[in-house]
Amino acid sequence: MSYLTLKNINKIYPNGYHAVHDFNLEIQKGEFIVFVGPSGCGKSTTLRMVAGLEDISNGEFLIDGKRANEMGPRERQIAMVFQSYALYPQMTVFDNIAFGLTLQGVDEDVIEEKVKNTARILGLTDYLDRFPRALSGGQRQRVAIGRAIIRKVGVFLMDEPLSNLDAKQRVTMRSEIAQIHRNTGATTIYVTHDQTEAMTLADRIVVMKEGYIQQVGTPYDLYYEPANVFVAGFIGEPPMNFVRGKVKGGKLTFGKNVLDVARKLGDKAKKYEGKELVFGFRPEHIELGARSNAYIVKAQVELTEMLGDNTNIYIIADDDKAILKVDPHDTPKVDADIEFSIPYENVYLFDGETELVIK
Repeated sequence: MSYLTLKNINKIYPNGYHAVHDFNLEIQKGEFIVFVGPSGCGKSTTLRMVAGLEDISNGEFLIDGKRANEMGPRERQIAMVFQSYALYPQMTVFDNIAFGLTLQGVDEDVIEEKVKNTARILGLTDYLDRFPRALSGGQRQRVAIGRAIIRKVGVFLMDEPLSNLDAKQRVTMRSEIAQIHRNTGATTIYVTHDQTEAMTLADRIVVMKEGYIQQVGTPYDLYYEPANVFVAGFIGEPPMNFVRGKVKGGKLTFGKNVLDVARKLGDKAKKYEGKELVFGFRPEHIELGARSNAYIVKAQVELTEMLGDNTNIYIIADDDKAILKVDPHDTPKVDADIEFSIPYENVYLFDGETELVIK
């Protein structure tokens, strides 16, 4: 049986705004689940319903098989880490971490032992006597996480905990959060709009858009087997390239290039004749030059971005644009005419109307 179960969860505000639609998810004990999607997609609202900070309009939320809709936040045995660190500025790091245990009336000797153990896990041993104002952003976030994990609750909820950190701190904290999860084994739900965080941390990812679940799966599933155009474009950096057009004679045009999509569609080609199709390929799934068993495309280079281990090439083919990711040693010059290959197995085709992937 699943540890957390969300059945047909909806959130409708008094003004009629429907923030979350028919959300269904089963979470196993010890899983690290990430809710990801653009701002306003309903991910934080769903997290707050799990925490008991928002009422569930309809549907059912179960914790270990027991209905939890009417339970208060404390009854649910859930700890939450917010985007803002929410530390008490007048308290030391030690007192901030110990705060929840102090409220519960836990013995001082037990509190001291638990705080020191937690500080050791988080690398905060040398900072226990300091106040939050004397810490860096990453250190403050570790204190906030420490305050959550010290309680030994069953579920941790994290709402964009790294959004206030700089790029280097985010990379460091991602690895630390992953290590904390391995050490504690706690069931974790993590909300972010950053697909890199989602891909690197999650056992499974829930991709949301406008209050609806678009796809649930492992990072591998979402990258290699996206369910629709939205997921394919959201997961991956740079995002997947898309070319839209009507199929004529089993072919789709990309600038002056004619792509024989019937080779990919097989028996389904006739079904899409005269209909709009979306041709998708990832920037890193191309090869410069002409190759066999591939779509050959000719285009012009608009811009190049040297990033160290790779170069992003921005290309244009008449009105269509795309991004290619290549070895920096193969970087062409701006305004150069180039030819590149997209292996047949690396092409995705989507229904132009439903935007669902065509299997």
